[in-house]
Amino acid sequence: MTDTIAAPEVAAETNLHSFDLSATPLREVNATLHGPITGEVLITNPAGAHSVAAGVDAPLVITIDGHVGYYAAGMNQQATVLINGNAGTGVAENMMSGTVIVEGNASQSAGATAHGGLLVVKGDAAARCGISMKGVDIVVGGDVGHNSAFMAQAGRMVVRGDAGDGLGDSIYETRLYVRGSVASLGADCVAKPMRPEHIAELTALLAAAGFGDDDPGEYTRYGSARTLYHFAVDNASAY
Repeated sequence: MTDTIAAPEVAAETNLHSFDLSATPLREVNATLHGPITGEVLITNPAGAHSVAAGVDAPLVITIDGHVGYYAAGMNQQATVLINGNAGTGVAENMMSGTVIVEGNASQSAGATAHGGLLVVKGDAAARCGISMKGVDIVVGGDVGHNSAFMAQAGRMVVRGDAGDGLGDSIYETRLYVRGSVASLGADCVAKPMRPEHIAELTALLAAAGFGDDDPGEYTRYGSARTLYHFAVDNASAY
């Protein structure tokens, strides 16, 4: 006999599905989000739970009212996920599409390996933000920690504050925009000129993340010097 998943509380007039994680197991909530469900979702009392709203593949609007632990909204596709709190390690990890917004701060590896969509962290993001990003757009309202955008392959990252040591180490074709200071650049990452197309791109990213009042002229663009694409013995010390 298989277990029966409890049906969520539904407000029919608004098509709002409400889950209280203090009363309903997370496994049941995520299983429901992976099923044939439409409309808006409210998840309350997350209390730092891990993998909240992970693996969603539907055009849902999900609000998580509180702090979350590891890998919230990981592997997201299509959904818009709003986290009204802080997020632990790996928020929006391997996201494919959709939007994830963290109203507070994010721990390490935010947006790691993500292929698409938009991740917005309104506060600070810790170390390795955007590590190995593969096409996602990441906008951080505050600072990012060390080794952010390490081996970043594609996509765009915007940092409205400062960046820690090793920014963009071994970067490929990701474009980085930083308004504040950079403690140090990683191997093969260099400052680049801001041409009109970059101003336009940055303006659109800031507007999409809710920071449309920023002056793009205050930002510096960083990217790959393209000297480490192929091994050369003269560059051996940089690998």
